[in-house]
This record gives sequence, C-alpha cells and structure tokens, in this order.
Amino acid sequence: MGFSSSLQGKNSHEALLQRQDAELKLLENLKRWLVLRIKCDRDYASALVSLSSITSKFEKTEELAGSLLSLAVHTAIENSETIASLLKQNADFLSNITLEKLNALLNDKRNTRKFYQEEYNRLVAESTALQESVHRAKIEYEKSVDGYKASFTKYEELTSNPKSKGSSKKSEEVIKEKFQRAVKRLHIAHNDYVLNLLESADYERDFRTVLLPGLLEFQQVVQEDILHQCHTVIEEISQYSDFSSEPFKLLFNMLQARVDEINPESEFKEFIEKNKSAPIAAQPPIFDAKLSALQDNNHSNPLRPDRVAVDDLTLEALKQKLRLLEQRLSSVQNELALKQTALQKLEAELMALKKEGSSEKELSNIRRQIEGCRRQVGEFRCLEQKWQRQVDTIGEAVTALSGQVPSGCELHLSSESVSTSVSLDELNTPSLMTTGNNNTSLGKRRGQSLVDILKRPFSRKSMTPPASPGSRLKANQETREEPTMTKMDEATGTQFVPQEGGAAPEFEETTVLPLNTLATPVVENGQNLDIFPLPLPPTPNASPIANAKIAAGLSEKEWFHGEEVVRLLVNDGDFLVRETMRHEERQVVLSVAWAGHKHFIVQTTAEGLYRFEGPAFPTVQELIAHQQECGLPVTTKSGAILKRSVPRETWELNNDDVELVEKIGSGNFGDVYRARLRHTGVLAAVKTCRHTLPDEQKKKFLQEGRILKQYEHPNVVRFIGICVQKQPIMIVMELVPGGSLLNYLRQKNVQLTTKQLMAMCVDVAAGMAYLESRNCIHRDLAVRNCLVGENNVVKISDFGMSREEQEYIVSDGMKQIPIKWTAPEALNYGKYTSLCDVWSFGVLSWEVFSRGGTPYSGLSNTRSRQMISAGYRMPAPEGTPDEMYRLMRRCWEYEPERRPHFEEICDLLDEMMKEMS
Repeated sequence: MGFSSSLQGKNSHEALLQRQDAELKLLENLKRWLVLRIKCDRDYASALVSLSSITSKFEKTEELAGSLLSLAVHTAIENSETIASLLKQNADFLSNITLEKLNALLNDKRNTRKFYQEEYNRLVAESTALQESVHRAKIEYEKSVDGYKASFTKYEELTSNPKSKGSSKKSEEVIKEKFQRAVKRLHIAHNDYVLNLLESADYERDFRTVLLPGLLEFQQVVQEDILHQCHTVIEEISQYSDFSSEPFKLLFNMLQARVDEINPESEFKEFIEKNKSAPIAAQPPIFDAKLSALQDNNHSNPLRPDRVAVDDLTLEALKQKLRLLEQRLSSVQNELALKQTALQKLEAELMALKKEGSSEKELSNIRRQIEGCRRQVGEFRCLEQKWQRQVDTIGEAVTALSGQVPSGCELHLSSESVSTSVSLDELNTPSLMTTGNNNTSLGKRRGQSLVDILKRPFSRKSMTPPASPGSRLKANQETREEPTMTKMDEATGTQFVPQEGGAAPEFEETTVLPLNTLATPVVENGQNLDIFPLPLPPTPNASPIANAKIAAGLSEKEWFHGEEVVRLLVNDGDFLVRETMRHEERQVVLSVAWAGHKHFIVQTTAEGLYRFEGPAFPTVQELIAHQQECGLPVTTKSGAILKRSVPRETWELNNDDVELVEKIGSGNFGDVYRARLRHTGVLAAVKTCRHTLPDEQKKKFLQEGRILKQYEHPNVVRFIGICVQKQPIMIVMELVPGGSLLNYLRQKNVQLTTKQLMAMCVDVAAGMAYLESRNCIHRDLAVRNCLVGENNVVKISDFGMSREEQEYIVSDGMKQIPIKWTAPEALNYGKYTSLCDVWSFGVLSWEVFSRGGTPYSGLSNTRSRQMISAGYRMPAPEGTPDEMYRLMRRCWEYEPERRPHFEEICDLLDEMMKEMS
C-alpha cells in the first residue's frame, strides 16, 4: 500500500499537499525552537563560567581542611566550569552542524512540494486539453455532417432530375463541387475525431496507470528520504541536548524513544489509511454511435468508427500525418533509449556505492535520480505507445488497400463526369497535377505512389521538439555552482582540497598557498550563494614595477580572471590564471582541475623570467601558451596538464573599460558615478565599494550585482557588469536619466496628473510581478529606490537587501530595516515573502499619490508600528481615486494571505487605466 495505488483521487492529492504544508510548518517551528534553545544553552554556559570565576576567589583554607562540606562545595564549583564547557561544545555543534542540516532540509522540503504540485498540474492540464480537443473535433464533425446533408439533398435533387428546366451545365458543376467539398470536409472531420479519440483514450489510460502513479511513487520515495534526514537531525538534537541529569533524563529518553519510533516504511501507513481512495479506472472516450448512423446507403466507402478513412480525398493528408507521427515516434524512441541507458548506469552506480559503503547522502542522491529517471522512462514509454498506436492505425488502413485508391465521393451526374477512382499506377504519373482554386475534378489531383509508401521503412530521424511557448514573464535560470570545501592543515596553516577517500593530495612547494588566498563560500539561511570574487586591497609593500610587469597584458587574455575563485573549473584539464596575495605580495597563480583543484604559483627567476619546471619565458602569456601547446604536465609530481582555458564570464569587465565621469550620489558602501564604457561610449551608472570595508561587507555589496545580473525587464534597472580586477570594486548598471522617483515627484508635484501617477504604479507593479515570478523578495520597495527613465518609465533599483527565495527568515537582528515600509509579520517574526513587498507597494502607492509625501508623518517608527498593529491605516492622499485607495487598503491587510499578489495587482491597475482613458 503506497501513494501510487491509494492516493490517486483529488481529495487524496489535496490531503498530500496539506500534509507537506503541515510538515513544513513543523520543521520551521523546530528551527525557531532550536535557535532559541542554542541561545539559552550558551547564555547558561556563560553564566556558569562567570559564576565559576567569582567563586574561585574563595580558596581552600586550613580552617576547613578535611571538611566534607568544603570538599563538596569546591567540587561543585569546579564541576560547573566543566559543565559550562560541555554545554558550549554541544551548543556549537547544534549551531554549526545540526542547524545547517535543518536549513537545507527545509529548502529541500519546499522544492519537493513545488515540484510535485507543478508536475501534477501539468499532467491534469494535458488531460484537460486532450478532452477539449476531442470536444472540438466532435463539434466540427457535427457541422460537417450538417453540411454534407444539405449538399447531398441538392445533389440528390439534381441526380433525380438532371434534365430539369433552368439547370445549366455550369450550375450542375457548382452543385457537384459543393457536394464534393462537403464530403471531403466530412471525411477529414471524421479522421480528426477518430485520432483525437485515440490520443485522448491512450493518455487517459496512461494517466491513470502510469503517469500519475509514477509521480506519486516518486513523491513517496522523496518524502521517505526526507524523513530519513529528519531522523538524523532530531537524533542529533536529542544527543547534544541530553545533560545527563535526572530531571532531563526522563524528558530526553522520551524524546529518544519517539525518535527511535520513526520508521520511513511505516510512517505514512496511518496517513494513507485515513486519506486513501480507490484507484480510478481509466474511462477512455468512445466513438459517438449517432455519428455512425449518419451514413447513406449509396456511399461506396462507408466511414467506420474503428479505423480512419483512406481514399483519394484523404490519402495525401494521411501521408503527411504518417510522416509527422513517424518523426515523433522516432524522437520519443531515441529519448527512451537514452533514458533507459541512463537508468541502467544509475542502478549500477547505486550497487557499486552500496558495496563501497558510501554515505547515506550519496546513496540518497542516487536513489532520487533513479526514481526520477524511472518515472521519465515510464512517461516516454506511454508516448511511444501513443504514437505507435496512431502510426499502426494509419498504416493498417493504408496496407488494406488493393490496386486502386477508393473514391471518397462518387458522382453520377452525367456521362461526361470524370471517374474518381484512381489506380495506384495513375498516382505515379506526373499528369495528375493539382490546379489550385481551378480544380474541377478529382482526376487531376496529384498523388504519390502507394507502393512507395508501403515499401518505405519508417523514418528514424530524430526531431528536436519545438520550444514551449513563452510565458507572460521571461524566466531565466541561473546555474549555481557548489563551492569546493577545503580543509585546514594544522601544521602548515595551509588549505588543500581533499581527494576522494579523504586523503590529502600531494602538494609541491610551489602549490602551498596561505589560508587567505582561497575564497570561502558564503552561507546564508542554509544556502550556498554564488558570489562574485573579491579583489584584495592595495599592497603598500609590493613593488609597483614588478606588479605592473606581471599584470601587463594579462587582463586582455580570456583565461585571466584577476582574483576570481576556482568555482569555474569543472573537468580535468580546465585551467585559469588568477591573482592572489601571499606574504603581502601579489602573485600570479595557475589553477588547474586535475583530480581536484591544484594551484601553481608562477615562479620568477633572477633574470625576471617566468617558469614552472620547464623553460622560462619573458611573459606569463608566453609561459601559459607554451604549457598548453606542449601538452606536458605543469609539474612532474602533480601530472596536471592544461587542456581547456576557462574564459571570464561575459558580465565581468575590466576596471580600465569603465571611465568614471562625475560623482552623482553616495550609498551605504561607497559613491555612485556617471560613467562611460570606453569601447562603446555608452553612459552607465556605477556603484563603487570602498576598499576599506571588510570582506563581509564587500560580499553584501556584490550580492546586488549577483541578483541583478539574471533579471531583464523594462521596469527593472538593467545590469551591465561588474569590475573586480582591482580596486575599487564596481557594479555597472544602465544610467536612468530621470533620477530618483522621490525627487521627481517632489519637483514636478502639481504638474503630474492622476493618470501619470497611476502609470507609475503600473510600472512598479509590473516590475514586482516579474520579480515575484522569479522568487525574488526586494525587502526595500519605496519611491526612493525607484528611478525615472525615458518617457517617465519607472524602474525598480537598489537590490542590496533583496533575497532570491520564496520565504526568507531574518536570524541576525533587524538592523537598517525601513520600519514604515515593512509588513507587520516581517517586523514581528523576521519572516519575509513577496506579500511583504505587496505591503511596501501599498506604501509606495501612497507616496506616489501624495507626490513624495512622508508616510506616517509626525510619528516615530515605534509609534507607527504600534498604531498599525492596533488597526490604523493612512488616509487616502488628496485626489486619489477610490479604486486605488481600496487597492492600498488591500495591500495593508494585517494577515499576509489576504493581500493580493502582484499579478492580480497588475490586472486591477490595468482595469483602472482603461477606465481613465
């Protein structure tokens, strides 16, 4: 009994989603509790240490020598320090290891829920689309039957009295042609209806027996795997929270018992029993019997509900349909073969990992890949059966033909009429040509040899499937690289990359780098962030001449990355050249992927030449070129060979490419300049970062560039690139000529019409709808952070506080939070979602219609927060349309789920704009 056989019903689907939501809330509560628990343990440990330091002043005295009371008191005092140390160690483990696992588990849980819901909706939508297609084909069939009846009546009148008065030869031909077209339309509609029925029936069967059970089976495997991870997390919490005292033993033994009861195989038994539903049998559509009864007795080639009609009217269309189906079938079979091969490799890899005794995490990843691949194989098999069924249906109908292609429409008007029975030999003659709109008889229709069709094998050429249609908002994916974890050598103070199996790689003298030369990953909310490289500060002791000589011309090489980290090295032989700081001196380092990451400092000879182990060269460029061309290892000991240079990413600019023209403002991290790109002459806005800031602040500065570089929307400021080759670090963006929206509103003031103000809100809402679709939470939406471009187009900027998550929990305090623009749940619980941005959008709209007014004017942050919690909302600015103020009030709903999403806000604003025009 599992998901696939017991949870196929709609109610079961809803129950499964609700179960996952409940588990997410449970894990979030566990995380909040764990954070507070760690804080309490650390506070308690600190208090014990302080107590121990105070009581240590009371030394043993001779007066108390031999006193058991004194011995007990001093033992208690001495033990408190040991207890404090153990408490701190346990709290540190829970904070550094367990809490990180819990964060990763929460993200995994959210992603699996989203995947299941999207896949389920996709399968249901496809089933609905096929049913609608069948319905449309049936309606077309009925229309064709009605047209056929009308034409047949006129044709029958003409055939029963061909010599009637007033009937000319021309009118007879017109009636014949109309009847012929009606018959053709009927046959084509019949074929479309039959094929749509077949396709819908096959999909309905596959949906109920393969696709939906496969998705549910995959979901069950994933949920059980997540449960394994939950077991690990809770077990660690239990282990490192047990203080071994009698009051705690009872509580934590109970918790341990509950942990031991967790069993993935039986975890969902009660849930399934409660929400189970019987598997729904497939109900494929059948041919409407009423349509079969509409055939006339005089028809020489009656239409049958169990096969397609092959005649001179449909042969060409069926041939084209057959070719298309063969291409689809071939493409699906190729994909199926690839997926089956991949599945076999994954299963073999899983067996090998089990024999090697690999970690549960590695086995978990492989199991998920196997289940995902197995589900895809099942889906491709369904597609193969569907296309094969249609190919066989058409092929059998064509094979059943004898020497002649039957006529689809027989005319008996006069002896001058041309016979519509076309032989196979006639189909091969070039005389049967189509004459377009002047075609008056079926005898002139161009054909293709049916013998060729029967002899020709099915095509096996693969066909690239068409791209899916674009959605309303353009979605770009950003590949995230997982940073290489490093270990510390306690003896030398150096970092190295561990080899498989845990052994450290052999390093040569030239490859040992100081700890501060390798970048460390940034971890925020349990996620590894793909960060930009940080340049090192200027070195006063380094020789300017030597530095200039080393760097001369290097920046022009595509493989020179300045101080870029080695996250771009993926395959063995990939290499790049970067700068590092060692002993307060800049050095050039060659980084190569070869059984891990190896780093070689370019050595300088006494003559000023550059070398590794081989010959020396006057420039680093020549040294690298020689090393790549000769194909020899950089050093004999490492065996690393240079195969492929890794170019800089397109967004990484040289500092010398940007000419700072004039200062136009200041920010939290540094100054803002109007600049010019030297190669193109394009004006740009440049944010700089002061080199005196600590590295943590520089990483936060570059986070704005990391977020901006993947977005492209007319209402979001456009990212051009970053400069990290040397100081200062710069983020280059498009120059928006109108400046801040706040200043623009205050300067123009009464000149702005209500329609112009509404258009500004429309622009901001469109940009935020795009960001919401990309799971980006801005967190600082206000008119001061919007810019006015050409034609008064408003663009959203200042992404310094933004996060790319569906939900973001602040765990490091609420520093620098714009209180009057921030939603209550974010202020109270530190929980951010896109609905927090909706609250801020309501305040922004108020600012726009007040023409740059200050929200909650005259109130302090604390007082305004209290009044909002009590139900106070700002009144409408003068001249604000009633519909717009109602939208503001909806954005200020205290409960987040009652606020509209930006997609709905855009629709409402569009309606308001239409009413105003």
